[in-house]
Amino acid sequence: MTKNKKNSKKNKKEKGEKRGGNREILVVTYMLSALFLGLIGYFVYFMAVQSKDVINNSYNQRQTILAKRVVRGKILGRKGEVLAETVSDGKGGETRSYPYGRLFTHVVGHSSQGKTGVELSENFNLLTSNDNPVTNFQKKLDGKKTIGDNAITTLDVDLQRVAYDALGNHKGAIVVMEPSTGKILAMVSKPDYDPSPASLDIQWNSLVADANEESCLVNRATQGLYPPGSTFKIMTTLAYMRQTEDTSKFSYQCQGTEKQDGIVVNCYRNHVHGNLNLQNAFAKSCNSCFAYLGTKLNTNEYRKICESFYFNTKLPTKMVHNKSSFVLNKDSNKEEIMHTAMGQGKTQITPLHAAMIVSTIANKGVMMQPYVVEKLESNSGTVVRETKETAAGTIMTEEETKELTTYMTEVIRSGTATSLSSLSYPVAGKTGSAEYDATKNSHAWFLGFAPADKPKVAVAVIVEGAGTGSEYAVPIAKKVFQSFLGN
Repeated sequence: MTKNKKNSKKNKKEKGEKRGGNREILVVTYMLSALFLGLIGYFVYFMAVQSKDVINNSYNQRQTILAKRVVRGKILGRKGEVLAETVSDGKGGETRSYPYGRLFTHVVGHSSQGKTGVELSENFNLLTSNDNPVTNFQKKLDGKKTIGDNAITTLDVDLQRVAYDALGNHKGAIVVMEPSTGKILAMVSKPDYDPSPASLDIQWNSLVADANEESCLVNRATQGLYPPGSTFKIMTTLAYMRQTEDTSKFSYQCQGTEKQDGIVVNCYRNHVHGNLNLQNAFAKSCNSCFAYLGTKLNTNEYRKICESFYFNTKLPTKMVHNKSSFVLNKDSNKEEIMHTAMGQGKTQITPLHAAMIVSTIANKGVMMQPYVVEKLESNSGTVVRETKETAAGTIMTEEETKELTTYMTEVIRSGTATSLSSLSYPVAGKTGSAEYDATKNSHAWFLGFAPADKPKVAVAVIVEGAGTGSEYAVPIAKKVFQSFLGN
């Protein structure tokens, strides 16, 4: 081989090695650039989306710093009523005041011994002042605190008081919602407690110890999990509608009992309803019929329908809540299916979730995201943030909602909630009596909306351990409807 050929080979080899080295450098450069851009992207996302949540965390010490510089903003009702405010004694001492006492305990929350309710969800904003910058700067120069922003809620004081008084001394919860927007108009949970700092400091240890198992600190409206009883027949009916071509052909002969494979399901007090179509069975809340219906359903499809309504997952809301559960699957036995279909079994639901489901029917199949805070305003009245009404999804057809509304109005006309038929406007609803122990004690339920033809308000009522929905929950719902819509 000549010397020139050797040099040529050597040069090619060196060039190849050089190109290979360049490629490695480029790969490393691109990787570092991608990592850098990703870091910048996450930083921007964190500042725009997550930073307030991190600051709002009760363990974040920045809250303490903010509290030393800013007077905590007010929490107001939908008409401007003061639900919570910070009062100064003129000597530098500050106390959080709740003018309505226990009335809004769980939904507005408390701000000492930790924070709950709106006091928690809007903590950072209440300690942030978006007032005139010049005014704020002057206050800082003068050694004075700035004034935090105010949270204007969707809560109707008059409606809240009616719901609170109607529940009386019973344990339970009431959620009142505007179906077309998701606004929470009232939210009651009992037992409750005095949220004022002085009172809370005294009773805190006993509230936490909960020797009498009252669970006063739990917001039953969003965190209480209950068997839905016959109100769950709404979901079973929808499942049957979707799996049947013509529901008008349905017929069932109720003899007070449904027996299959040694499994026995009884109607309430073994009442014999006779020959029923689907609408009659729903209105009279026939347990035997719905136990039978459950055996005719495709269990997987049944589960999918329930999960489309947010069972087994978090609800689309910022409010602290527990997940409702639906446990049926392809391996469930007949007994579990029959009991679930009539509203017993292992299904559990929160009153908030129940209100969302009935509101979806009222809103022609569109489920709205529920919310309590309408907007934030600076101390001078400038709007800082407004909550946008947001749909969680269209999960029913308008035809399905019309058919269910027809069934629910029949409950009022001839079924288990006839006491609501005396109102001057049509009401749609469903009662429930949910057994929760071996002695057949039951929680009383009612879900409904009014007017049935042009819904403006939806309500979910549960009265713990009271008995039947028609006897205990329906009268409460009636007072709510009368307060909001008149007689």
